[in-house]
Amino acid sequence: MSMFDNLSRFGVTIRQAHARNKAIRALNDLPAHVQKDIGWPASPPSDPQAALHALLLGTPR
Repeated sequence: MSMFDNLSRFGVTIRQAHARNKAIRALNDLPAHVQKDIGWPASPPSDPQAALHALLLGTPR
């Protein structure tokens, strides 16, 4: 396997992670009633568990 194959796979992984994080941010920006309608879990911003998840995972969910 060449170095360029490895770089290509790494680039794909980065693009997928970026797209996933962008989608999560878009869902988090929706109004609370829309999030509830689509089944997106709402966590209050002052929730210590949400703060821990944000610290460890980069997103509050």
